[in-house]
Amino acid sequence: MTSGLVPMPNADLVQASDVPALLTQIRPAWRAKNLISRVHVLLSVDPSSACQRLFNAAIHDLREKVTVIGVDLASEAAKQGSLPPISKPNDIENYSTAKLIDLAYGIGLLSRPEWRRLHRCYEIRRDLEHEDNEYEAGLEDCVYIFKTCIEAVLSRDPIHVLRVTEVKQIVESSTAVAPSNELLDDYRMAPHPRQEEILKFLTSVALDRSQSDLVQQNAYAMIMAFEAATADPVKLSIAGFLQSRIGRGGIDKRTARVAHALGAFPYLRQAQRADFFNLQFAQMEQIGYHWTEFNQHGELLRSFKEYGAFAHCPPEPRQRILKWLVLLYVGEAGGRTSYGNVRNVFYSNSGAPIAAEIISEHAVTVRDDLVALRSDSDVARRLNNTHLARRYESLIDLLVED
Repeated sequence: MTSGLVPMPNADLVQASDVPALLTQIRPAWRAKNLISRVHVLLSVDPSSACQRLFNAAIHDLREKVTVIGVDLASEAAKQGSLPPISKPNDIENYSTAKLIDLAYGIGLLSRPEWRRLHRCYEIRRDLEHEDNEYEAGLEDCVYIFKTCIEAVLSRDPIHVLRVTEVKQIVESSTAVAPSNELLDDYRMAPHPRQEEILKFLTSVALDRSQSDLVQQNAYAMIMAFEAATADPVKLSIAGFLQSRIGRGGIDKRTARVAHALGAFPYLRQAQRADFFNLQFAQMEQIGYHWTEFNQHGELLRSFKEYGAFAHCPPEPRQRILKWLVLLYVGEAGGRTSYGNVRNVFYSNSGAPIAAEIISEHAVTVRDDLVALRSDSDVARRLNNTHLARRYESLIDLLVED
């Protein structure tokens, strides 16, 4: 059938390049289609036509992927990107090529570099389509179009878009749950609007006191698991959602715990963050750092870690809390115990290990303040005791230089 075709002058160059090998990266479902088979044939005789056909295949695949994602997300992405409105699947079918590329980028199917490259491929295809014999695809055009269309579109499987109802079903399970690797991958690949929908649902459940403790804890566990896979723009948006819930009432412990798990705490108002950590310091002061209160120190500091500890704490309350932790860890001069044993230092065995963990985990943040505490009158008084001084120096040893 192709015996009558006369190879274009640059066909041999294209055949000798890496372009044919790129076709093997196309996922099997597309490699089996006649369109791709036709591209194989045309590549050896008419690279310009092969480029046009492959680009058309990529756009067709992209349109199918957008349709699979759903009208709801496509509609939201269109609205945010000032694109033509979408209310039904036919609206996606009627999108022009350029607008479809923009829509795919808005949904999250394409990264920004891929979006720019695919638009450039569209410009090349238009040149090939309208210039007749005046413009033929050179080797550089073929490599650019094939590499972009295959790597950004045709090699990638359609996204299974995680739905809120799927997450809801897991959270409302009758047992404690943890997301599977498959679920995490689905969430990571979900478009930003869907990630936001899921996090809004989980946040609402985790903060809803009317829900059972198990359901609230499941929602919280899911939030923590999703945090690393959540896009930064989504974190910023969800922080706005959380801030609207907080209003002027201030951050409570439950909200702080969820905000840290979301990765949204840094985006909340600094004044409210300062007020919250000042309240945490007040509670520490009320309990005290004396070793005899060891039965309260563990829970107190574990909660402090759940709020992010020093990660989101403004400087003023951070310095006061750090001093409290140091005094707790260093302890007090020892003596004879009620069992007749002699101890060099009395310290909180439930609180001191956690205090050291917090300081170690935030060493970069607290380094200067911790060293400066050597001159603080309350700390310096304790350092006159050799055994207590050794414990302080063990904290200094945690400040590993970068």
